[in-house]
Amino acid sequence: MPLSSNHNATTIEGMDRLRRDEADSSINKNTSADNMTETERQMRDEELSFYTNSENEHGDDNIWGLLSGVGGNIYEWYDFAIYGLLAPEIGGAFFPKSSKEAQLISSFGVYLAAFIMRPLGAILFGEMGDRVVGRKNALVFSILLITIPSVAMGLLPTYEMWGIAAPILLVLLRMLQGLSVGGQLAGSYVLSIEQSSASSRGFRGSICDASAVGGFLLASAVTTLTRKILTEEQVNDWGWRAPFWFSLVLAPILYKVVHNTEESKLWSERAEQKETEKLIRESEHAEKPAVVDLLSSPFRRRQLAGMVGVLSATASSFYILFLWTPVYLSNLRGHLTEGDADMLNFFVVAIYIFFLIIMGKTSDDFPHRMDLMRIGLPGIIVGCPTMFGMFESESFWGYFFGQAQFAFCLAIVHGPLAAWEVELWMADPTLSFTGVAIGHNLAATLFGGTMPLMATFLFYRSDAWAGDNPDALYPRLIPGLYISLLGCVAWFSLTYLVRHPHDVRTGDIELRKAVELENRKYKEVKKNKKKKRMIEEQLAADPVPHEGDYIPPVV
Repeated sequence: MPLSSNHNATTIEGMDRLRRDEADSSINKNTSADNMTETERQMRDEELSFYTNSENEHGDDNIWGLLSGVGGNIYEWYDFAIYGLLAPEIGGAFFPKSSKEAQLISSFGVYLAAFIMRPLGAILFGEMGDRVVGRKNALVFSILLITIPSVAMGLLPTYEMWGIAAPILLVLLRMLQGLSVGGQLAGSYVLSIEQSSASSRGFRGSICDASAVGGFLLASAVTTLTRKILTEEQVNDWGWRAPFWFSLVLAPILYKVVHNTEESKLWSERAEQKETEKLIRESEHAEKPAVVDLLSSPFRRRQLAGMVGVLSATASSFYILFLWTPVYLSNLRGHLTEGDADMLNFFVVAIYIFFLIIMGKTSDDFPHRMDLMRIGLPGIIVGCPTMFGMFESESFWGYFFGQAQFAFCLAIVHGPLAAWEVELWMADPTLSFTGVAIGHNLAATLFGGTMPLMATFLFYRSDAWAGDNPDALYPRLIPGLYISLLGCVAWFSLTYLVRHPHDVRTGDIELRKAVELENRKYKEVKKNKKKKRMIEEQLAADPVPHEGDYIPPVV
C-alpha cells in the first residue's frame, strides 16, 4: 500500500504500538499466534489493515463539495437550533397548564425526542451514502426531509387551539427533523474531507463545523432580532413562529449549490471496485447492510466506542454553552433579559467560529492531529466549572469572559474534530459515512440531546442545596462539573481506545523499512495491472492477430 514520508495517513508509530500491545498482553514473549483467540486474531489483522491502508489519492480540494456541506449545515442547523432558542415560548404555547419549570423541562423533552431519532437517521443515511446513492444524493435527501417539518412547525396550532394533538404533532415534527440531521452533518464531513488533500483536511473540516455553528449563529441572530422588534407579548403569542418561516429563504440557494457538487471520487472508485469483485466472484449473496458490516468487526466496534467517548465531552460542551447558557442566564438565574442573553450568545458564537477555523488549520501542521485535541481537553475539564463560577460575579464582563474562555477551550478540541472523525473510517469508503454518522449521532443523542434536561435538573438540585444563601458558590458549579467528568471520559477514550492513521508517523527504522517494502510491492502490483489492462484494450481493439504480430502473455 502506498505510504509517504511526510503527511501520509499510513504511519509507523501505530504499528509499533500494536506490536507493543500484543507483547504486553501475551503470557510470555514467545507466545505464538496460535494461542490467540479468533477475536484477538481478527482484531490484530484488522488493525494492521487499518494502518497499512492506501492513502486517498483523489483529494483535490473541490470547492463545490465544501460549499455544499457548508450550505447544508447552515440550513439544517438553523432549523434545528431555532427550537432550542425559543424553548421558553414554545413551552408556554404547547404546555400552558404546566408550571414554568415544567414548561421548560417539557420543551427540552421534545428537544430530546429529535435527538433520539438521530441514530436512526445515521443508519438510514449511512446506508444511502455508503451503499445506495452516494454522498451527494444522501445530502440532498436529508435537506429535503428537514424543510417540510420546519415550515410546518411555524404553522402548527397551539395547545389552546387543538388541545393534546398540538404537542403530539410537535413531537412528531421534531422527530422528522432529528432523522434528517442524523445524516446531514456526517455527510457534509465525509464529502468535504474525501475531496480534500491530506494537508487541508483539518482546515476544510473546521469550515464544515463552523458552518454548523454558523447555523446556530444565524438562529441566534434571527431570534434576537425577533425579540428586539416585537414585544414580549407578541413573541409569546405568534412571534415565535417567524424564525421557522425564514428557512424558506435559504432553501433555493442551497439547492443551487448542491446541484453543482461532484460526487466523492474515493467513494465512486471503491464502490465500483466492490461491484467488479462481486461480479468476478459471481456472488449471489445479498450484500450486508453497512451498519451490520461495521458492528461485526471487533476493531470497528472499538473505534466506535472510542469515538463516542471522545465526542461525549465536545457534544455536551457545545450544547451547554450555546443552547442552555442563554436560558440559564435569563430564565433560570435572572441575570439578563432573554434578548440580552441571546445577544451575548451571538458574540460568543462568533468568537468560537473564529478560533474553530484557526484550530482546524493548526491541526494540519501537527505531526499527529490528536495532539492538539489532547491539549484542549484539560481546558474543557477546567473551563466549564470556571465559566459557572464567573457567572456569579453578576457583571456583564463576567458573563462574557466566562463564556469566551470556555468557547476557546472547546474550539481547540473541536477544530480538528471533523477531519479526525472521517480519518477514523477512511480505510473503507463504503463504510465511512455510516461510521461517522453513527458515532457522531450516538454521542450527540446520549450527551448532547440530554444536556439541557440534565443541566436543568442539576441546576434545580444545586439551587435547592444553595438555599437562600446568595454567596453559595460551589453548588452553582455542579452543571460545569458534569462536563468535567465527561472531559475525563474523552481523554481516556482518546488515549487508550481510538486508533488513528497518524499514530504511525514516527517509529523505528526497521518498521519504516518494512512499510517502504510494502509500498514497493503495492506499486509493482499496480504497474502489472495497468500493463494487463493496456494489453486487453489492445486485443479488444484488434482481436485478430496479423502475421508477425507479437502478443505478450497476460500477467
